[in-house]
Amino acid sequence: MLNGIFWVLRSGAPWRDLPERYGPRTTCYNRFVRWRKAGVWDRLMDGITKAHDGKVQMIDTSIVRVHQQDATAKGGQDHCLGRSRGGLTTKIHALVDAQGRPIKLMLTAGQMSDIASAVDLITDLPEGAMLLADKGYDANALRNVITERKAWANIPPKANRKDRSVSVPSAKTVPTDRDTLRQAGRKLPCRRQTRRYPLRSNESTA
Repeated sequence: MLNGIFWVLRSGAPWRDLPERYGPRTTCYNRFVRWRKAGVWDRLMDGITKAHDGKVQMIDTSIVRVHQQDATAKGGQDHCLGRSRGGLTTKIHALVDAQGRPIKLMLTAGQMSDIASAVDLITDLPEGAMLLADKGYDANALRNVITERKAWANIPPKANRKDRSVSVPSAKTVPTDRDTLRQAGRKLPCRRQTRRYPLRSNESTA
């Protein structure tokens, strides 16, 4: 059943196209919805995140365009939709390890800044870890939070930064490179995320 749920999320196919080998599509769909409402998926991800011991972690964002059929979403719910230069979009904030494997993901409206969810993403940053990010995350507040966790930031300073005393390790001392982060960002929006059909409680399985 779990493999059936993962197949739909990974492929982006409608539930009615779920292969028979995974069992009845209505069973998989109903289990997915019940676990979502009960917070089971969130607890599973939180448990995996806390158990992860990545000494090198990277943070970045990826923009996802909203499908035209979801542009008129109703119901008063927060679907993390916002207007930016790309139109109606959602922003994926991702924390990944040195191999580009996601550790924690968060969604916000597309117009939110990259650094908006950074502090929430690094709540489980282990002591002694290094956080790798681009200039968009160069802020004293974030650097202070990282220092409080006894970790250190590999974040290049912005050109307009007044305090130029912040240090950035040379490429030789960093055990990974920023290309890994860029590649992870390109992989994050799987087909179902790219389509941006938020699964609502009244969504049909047909």
